[in-house]
Amino acid sequence: MPENIEEILKNECGLVKDRPIIVGVSGGPDSLCLMETLRRAGYPVVVAHFDHQLRPESSKEARMVEETAARLLLDCIMDGADVRSHADENKMSIEEAARALRYRFLFDLARQRNAQAVAVGHTADDQVETVLMHFLRGSGMSGLKGMSYRSIIKTFDPEIPIVRPLLDLWREEIVVYCAANGLQPLYDSSNDSLHFQRNRIRHLLIPDLESYNPKFRKAIMRMSRSLQGDYAFLIETLENTWRETVIAMDEDVIILDFDLLSKYSLGLQRNLVKHAMQTLRPDVDISFTVLERAANMINSSARSARVDLKAGLRMFRESELIYICTLDAEPPYNLWPQMPNGSSITISPPGQVALAGGWKLNCERSLLPVSWEQAERNEDQLQVWLDAENLPESFELRTRRQGDHFRPLGMDGHSQKLSDIFVNEKIPQRAREGWPLLCAGEEILWVPGYRPSHIYRLTESTQNIIYFSITRPPEKILNEEPRQ
Repeated sequence: MPENIEEILKNECGLVKDRPIIVGVSGGPDSLCLMETLRRAGYPVVVAHFDHQLRPESSKEARMVEETAARLLLDCIMDGADVRSHADENKMSIEEAARALRYRFLFDLARQRNAQAVAVGHTADDQVETVLMHFLRGSGMSGLKGMSYRSIIKTFDPEIPIVRPLLDLWREEIVVYCAANGLQPLYDSSNDSLHFQRNRIRHLLIPDLESYNPKFRKAIMRMSRSLQGDYAFLIETLENTWRETVIAMDEDVIILDFDLLSKYSLGLQRNLVKHAMQTLRPDVDISFTVLERAANMINSSARSARVDLKAGLRMFRESELIYICTLDAEPPYNLWPQMPNGSSITISPPGQVALAGGWKLNCERSLLPVSWEQAERNEDQLQVWLDAENLPESFELRTRRQGDHFRPLGMDGHSQKLSDIFVNEKIPQRAREGWPLLCAGEEILWVPGYRPSHIYRLTESTQNIIYFSITRPPEKILNEEPRQ
């Protein structure tokens, strides 16, 4: 056992000695070594064995694990399932089904026991094999970096980590440790079967590659460690960019700022899309082709582009927003001010009215001296000052009508079709029907988010000012960190 195992357990795996650890023990040398290492280091161990029922001798292995745990006075929980039937029913490979059922058992037990972590006996050899499997699939950095000492698998639990304290130990070192400590591991005959891809990599591919480089396995481990450092830098960058770019999200929709997204490098665009997809669909396996299709859409000139991604997810652009959502999701309307149920509302100063989606419109006589120059320089298009001299005491908020015209500030009193203004200002198509208009009689005084009426602008002679503002709903952004 390496001299720094205590440091690995404490600092790399983040383990403490006052909460239980669920240790997956199959009966092989790796898991027995892990169990004994944690026990000798003084950590509270709960042995967990899952019988996959794939081999006749599996019940014998289960009894051996139970007897070993009893001899060492360790708590032991046993379970099992027909993995082959589960794989057939769910159209999964045997390997996928075995992993899914085993991890579900381990994490369910961890929640029941209020455990701090699930520990598994992955070794340096497993790391090399995993990296090669990802390489053969054409994985990016997240796959080629391999496994970490401590990580979260959100599919099984969003909070309880899985830890792998033996990642730096080679299989031959572990066999020696077991012999030196009186542990008698059982031999799993399925490890010889070339039916499984991992075994073909272990028994055929790696020996062949070692004929080119006798230190091939160590070279892969060095590459893995190097890429883990690079990946940590990428994740830090991605976390910061995610917080800046995500406008809103819920369980079905993630909305991103197109203007920001389009300025990022292709690599960052792809990683943001990938994280958004994995947030909505944690199990999805995302290929480079899917991410390239998404990046092409982001960088196209079409304002209404859309693309199907994968696993029932789609991506589309709406004005300055990018949506990544499920096929049946209804994108929210509360990103813009909208009239409730398309109704008409009367408002008088001082007053406030509620709009749809938590938006509000406020109205008051201006108590502050505002000059016409300040009003013209106003950069917040959700507030406006108007000359109230010839305006009525009450105003109407309504939606658009057929033939509506508006005389916006800056056009010397010339009118323009409201429909043209909506198009020119890139107001999303589905938001136009419910967009609130501030009116006095038939005259539109202000289109919130746009300029006020030229006729009722402030001038040097203005004495009587009325102020309108629209406030956004409280922020509902969930800035979930990108997974590692």
